[in-house]
Amino acid sequence: YLIFNKQNGISNSTLYKKEVRMRNKYTIFLVFIVALVIIEKEHKIISRVSDKLAPKQTPQTPLDSSVSEPLVLTENGSYSVLSELDLAFSQFKQRLENYRQQMQQRQNSDLPGARRHILLLATTRTGSSFVGEFFNQQGSSMFYLFEPLWHVERMLTLETGGTNASVTAKAYREVLRQLFLCDFALIERFIAPPPEDHVTPAWFRRDSSSCLCEDPVCTPPVKKVSERYHCKTRRCGPLNLTLASESCRQKQHVAIKTVRVRQLELLRPLLEDPRLDVKVIQLVRDPRAVLASRMVAFSYRYRNWKKWATDTEVPIDENEVKKLKVNCENIRMSAEVGLGQPSWLRNRYMLVRYEDIARYPVEKATEMYRFVDIPFTPQVKEWILRNTQTSKDTSGVYSTQKNSSEQVEKWRFSIPFHFAQVVQGACEPAMNLFGYKLAHDKQMLTDRSVSLTEEKTFNFN
Repeated sequence: YLIFNKQNGISNSTLYKKEVRMRNKYTIFLVFIVALVIIEKEHKIISRVSDKLAPKQTPQTPLDSSVSEPLVLTENGSYSVLSELDLAFSQFKQRLENYRQQMQQRQNSDLPGARRHILLLATTRTGSSFVGEFFNQQGSSMFYLFEPLWHVERMLTLETGGTNASVTAKAYREVLRQLFLCDFALIERFIAPPPEDHVTPAWFRRDSSSCLCEDPVCTPPVKKVSERYHCKTRRCGPLNLTLASESCRQKQHVAIKTVRVRQLELLRPLLEDPRLDVKVIQLVRDPRAVLASRMVAFSYRYRNWKKWATDTEVPIDENEVKKLKVNCENIRMSAEVGLGQPSWLRNRYMLVRYEDIARYPVEKATEMYRFVDIPFTPQVKEWILRNTQTSKDTSGVYSTQKNSSEQVEKWRFSIPFHFAQVVQGACEPAMNLFGYKLAHDKQMLTDRSVSLTEEKTFNFN
């Protein structure tokens, strides 16, 4: 309501002109409010038809409670409320556009063949390279990137001598956003040495992304230019990021695997971006198995743990235990956010245990493809069967070829019991959430007849 105060004798003509201006702007303002109400009503109808169109809470709320207060003209006739009305009008216009884009994106995500953006979230030595291949092997419709955030972490570490959590989190999020949009411009800033004319021989693990080793991205080899992570299936020249971007746009889906994002909550702006249809798959593994695997794969970083394993008289460094606990807590908190299914993650989060994948690889891969709503191809199934029934000779530390049934329990005989106790003390809340049983003595730890993984189902739809 507009409340007019005429006590100071404002002229009728002046008052009339200002009143007309205000009524015109307020009329437009009310039109946008009505439009928002109509959209909300239509959205409620759609929600009844499909659970996947459930409302998603965003930072921009459709209505601002402060607008319901009366707009009061000042006694001196300054009409300062008009500037406030202009600001509110602009804000509502932007919110209406955001709301429209989000509704359009959600409706498009239900269409057959809609573009999907898949984020495989994990930590090191959880089997993420193996699971990433489920999407890398999908075929011509998938653009899969293996650990692109390695470049970001390396650059920020080199420049600062360490990594600041808030700085890296923002950098990771924005790089992921641009890569999902097939834009490599931002990540170029983190590649060392800097690419020349958008061409680099320094792309990390290029050979682990088949889309970067196929036409048209695979260019003719260049003499005297070598790549540390060159394509293994064919000889290619240095990676042309412009061609990679163009190839990405030609693909139907984009999948990215990373072990560098610590907190799922920090990715919320990515999930709420109306241009994207992001599905998050979080991969977890028994932390005792993770420690055992890291001691082999990263022996130079875990040399102190190896020393403690052989000499029980040397106390374990409390700082190492704290790092272990922080890592477990980050994983647990991210999982709790995802399993809680907040509006911005509803139908967009799936939790998978490595142990379940190792025992039932085809079944779990099928579930993942059903979750992201992409056809599970015979090509992927064939790759899984071929790479989960291999001999010991083909299973290296970084190999994606594993005898799954053997690998899942192997760690129980490679770490001393007091290490298992340390991990259990630091990670018990996470272990309880994921269904990993505590080993109460050495006999229980090494008894093959006793499973340390509970049968557990995680709801993600």
